[in-house]
Amino acid sequence: MNPPQILIIEDDDLQYEIYEDALARHELIRVANCSEALDQIARRRPDLLILDHVLSDGEQGLDFLPEFKELLPFVPIIIASGALEVHQQMAALQGPRRAHYCLTKPVDIRTLRSTVETALKECGEQEAVRQFEALERSHRIDALDLFSRSTDRLSRQNRILQAVGRSPGRPNISSLARQFCVARRTIIRDLQELIRRGQLKPEVYPEWDDARGCASEGEDRGV
Repeated sequence: MNPPQILIIEDDDLQYEIYEDALARHELIRVANCSEALDQIARRRPDLLILDHVLSDGEQGLDFLPEFKELLPFVPIIIASGALEVHQQMAALQGPRRAHYCLTKPVDIRTLRSTVETALKECGEQEAVRQFEALERSHRIDALDLFSRSTDRLSRQNRILQAVGRSPGRPNISSLARQFCVARRTIIRDLQELIRRGQLKPEVYPEWDDARGCASEGEDRGV
């Protein structure tokens, strides 16, 4: 298997030597500025991109970050610069077109190595797959929760139907709410659904509005 290719945008020769020593296990491609990087990306997509901020020909790396993310949406990007203020670092790490990591120069070699390995293993396409799988799981959980609530509601309505069917008078909403550990409004909705489905006669609980239903709590008669 070919080693991961890392595109390094760095115009400082001494800094690049540090990258060569620290990342000798990987295939390194070096360019001096972002314009050269765009040409290189057009020829071959890298597996990871290391981006300096202050570059040759007056270019600034962060200005090109949105374009890199547009071309390389699943490629992790590490910014390595000693010229960024804290607010610039935070801005680079936030939003949809963000970098994954921001390292401050002089870069610690062990930190650089571990960051690169983590980025190659955890970021990029793998990150997108994990997010998609998490979204699928959340949808399944929502569906199961919805099914559970629906089943509980039908079971409660059947029990309400049995209780109300044995009583000649109007149901006691408060008593039913306590019995089933739900709000009065939930019991009212259950009765409305039973009436709409024809399982209860309308006269068992006549038409009412929410205000009347809340105001008449003390007027309910026992089941």
